[in-house]
Amino acid sequence: MTSPALQEIIALLGCPAAGNPAQYLFERAITAADLDWRFVTCDVAAEDVAAAIAGVVVLGFRGCVLSGPLREAALPLMATASPTATFSGAASLIEQRPEGLAGHMTDGRGIVEALRSHVDPAGKAVLVVGADACGRAAALELALSGASRLLVCDPQAERAVALVNALTGVHAAEASTLDWQATIALPDEVGIVVLAPLGGHKLAFTGLRREVFVADAVVAGQLSPAAAQAAEQGCCIVDGIEIHAAQTAIDFHALSGVEPDADMLREALEEFLSD
Repeated sequence: MTSPALQEIIALLGCPAAGNPAQYLFERAITAADLDWRFVTCDVAAEDVAAAIAGVVVLGFRGCVLSGPLREAALPLMATASPTATFSGAASLIEQRPEGLAGHMTDGRGIVEALRSHVDPAGKAVLVVGADACGRAAALELALSGASRLLVCDPQAERAVALVNALTGVHAAEASTLDWQATIALPDEVGIVVLAPLGGHKLAFTGLRREVFVADAVVAGQLSPAAAQAAEQGCCIVDGIEIHAAQTAIDFHALSGVEPDADMLREALEEFLSD
């Protein structure tokens, strides 16, 4: 760890780093907390992640956030990993501790915290669309939050099956797959839909109802097409900006012990995306 006489440093290790709002948001939170800290952004190729993380250790950085394929590549390099990081197979946040690097995966917590501003997931049936690391983290966090049932749908059927098996094995959650189709008929029981990034796959729904809550994990200046369709049907939309602001608040608190204002972070992210 760094000397108290030196500035603490947090880094983004991005692949790619261009266009990532992490530095913009963290610097806003650092200023609000009156901390004499610095944030740096580094573009790192996936094959260089081990060297980059070794540099984080040698230079005494407080920690770092990760994007893209670096998240999966970084997990085996951690001394310890949170249950969600282990479950999802990825680390979105690295914290440097005296005993070594600790990996966290906070995508799912960000989704759940943003949802809780609108609806309690406990007792709700949830459809998770997308079984990548983000979808896996979201599914576990929703199970831990008391969701009554989890349905998983993914363009790659084997990923959906693997997530359902992992959920039932680790948490004994009631979970099952829903066949992927370009247009999904939303089951009547579903009260929450989580849209993880789908890598360009197009998706639409039938059977949307106004009482359904849709969490769109894609961070962009506009909703994903499926979330936009849900908004047109009167569903409550928890957009990627709100989710990412909640996740950044979680990450900043983990590294600093300071609870930042999520509304401030949301406004900062809206500013970033509007530039």
